[in-house]
Amino acid sequence: MPHSPPAIPPTPTFLSVSGVRTRHIALGDGPPLVLLHGIGQSLEDWDEVIAPLAERHRVYALDLIGFGLTDKPDVPYSLAGLARFVRHFLDAVGETRPATLIGNSLGGAVAQQFAVMYPERTARLILVNSAGFGAEVTPLLRLLTVPRLGEWLLRPHPLSSARVVRAIFHDPAFVTPERLQHAAQVAEQPDRSRAYLRVARHLGTWRGIRPDWRDTLIEQLAARQLPTLLIWGEHDQILPSHHLQAAQQAYPHARSHLFKNTGHLPQVERAGDFSALVLAFLEEHTPPQNNLQENSA
Repeated sequence: MPHSPPAIPPTPTFLSVSGVRTRHIALGDGPPLVLLHGIGQSLEDWDEVIAPLAERHRVYALDLIGFGLTDKPDVPYSLAGLARFVRHFLDAVGETRPATLIGNSLGGAVAQQFAVMYPERTARLILVNSAGFGAEVTPLLRLLTVPRLGEWLLRPHPLSSARVVRAIFHDPAFVTPERLQHAAQVAEQPDRSRAYLRVARHLGTWRGIRPDWRDTLIEQLAARQLPTLLIWGEHDQILPSHHLQAAQQAYPHARSHLFKNTGHLPQVERAGDFSALVLAFLEEHTPPQNNLQENSA
């Protein structure tokens, strides 16, 4: 079903998640969806699709601990820790129903880790240009894992943040002044580099993304046969699109879709088609309504 242009999402608010001041959006009614952004990013990566998805679902988008405008405490920042934070967030908003997790880039790895750690709270997975399916990653992320060099590269500078914004889109029309301004604001957050570097170094080295956590995660999750949708952009400069083939091999039961002429954020560059694709998948895999509990949030 065609969608009208997405409405402007509501202004994010803050709540305490286990003592961490956490920026988030909650919108809509229906089965819960949780939107998880990539490394160094924020919930703005979902702005174009929050309203369409919220027409049929209860949508939660958040800045993960250490990212965006959420607090950045001095903690280890492991993949398991990020997944645990998502669980604490859902507890804080009173959402106890099994949720569909939609994760982009790092958020895809967090979604998979969440599904392994909390199977009773996971209904489906939608993995969008997701980390976890190959060693190749943009050279910048590899360089960030090098001691001292990573700290130097993450010094706040408008040119640096603009370079990242340009890299995540195939169509330069999406590199808007508003996105550049927001990227610069995020880059200037206190302790931002600490969280960013700890995640990058936990997941990868200068050679690329570590194979140990990838192999373990896939092995643990593949046996569950969760309803899964794999989405990629053909011209992703961060995680190359041939990772989609590895994802299909890892989860042969999954549906998949490759967006042509699209970069690292299909949910932005192909917002209308992305929303329609996701809603159709969710409709196909939604249990009968009488099996769903009413949202108490």
